[in-house]
Amino acid sequence: MNRLRIRFGRGDSVKFISHLDIIRLWHRALRRAGIDLAYSEGFNPHPRISLAAPLALGITSDAELMDIFINHHISPHSFTALVSRQLPPGIEILQVCLVAPTLPALQSQVRFAEYTVKVEGKTDDVKAAIASLLAKESLPWQHQRDTGTRSYDLRPLIDDLWLGSWHNGGGIIGMRLRCGSNGSGRPEQVVKALGLEEPGAIHRTKLILETS
Repeated sequence: MNRLRIRFGRGDSVKFISHLDIIRLWHRALRRAGIDLAYSEGFNPHPRISLAAPLALGITSDAELMDIFINHHISPHSFTALVSRQLPPGIEILQVCLVAPTLPALQSQVRFAEYTVKVEGKTDDVKAAIASLLAKESLPWQHQRDTGTRSYDLRPLIDDLWLGSWHNGGGIIGMRLRCGSNGSGRPEQVVKALGLEEPGAIHRTKLILETS
């Protein structure tokens, strides 16, 4: 049995597809491409496909990671050629590599996610807001969910913030946010904590694993 790790991109045309639908999309594409997927054991076998970290609706990415287990050997080049033909516009395979089947589950290895976020504001004001937020030891926060209000400390979920390109009253903020079972930072909440208007385009640029 082989374990493949795929890095893929999600463009604007698929940024509102849910996490479960993305998994179904990949399952169909792999099946049509003739990839011999391994299945779990038990009364309800399912294909051994796992994504590193769910991507929130409305966010694009060129850093999505997925592991699949297959019952045969195939080169990364052949895999890419076969499967790419079956993928819809907006999903692009960027890298494929073999990884050890004995590695921990992909989801358990994720530690941080990096994003670029388009915002509006004056450079000096945004720079001062970033410095002020990073200087805080804690940042009490409330997030409204379907199940009610969740209260937590947002500050530990923010590893780093930085300014990117800037012009004409707007630009890019880079973010490295914690991502894992103990909580994940959300870019739009960080923008709100900075006192800025609703963010424009949000793009995930990198997932950082424990083994990286």
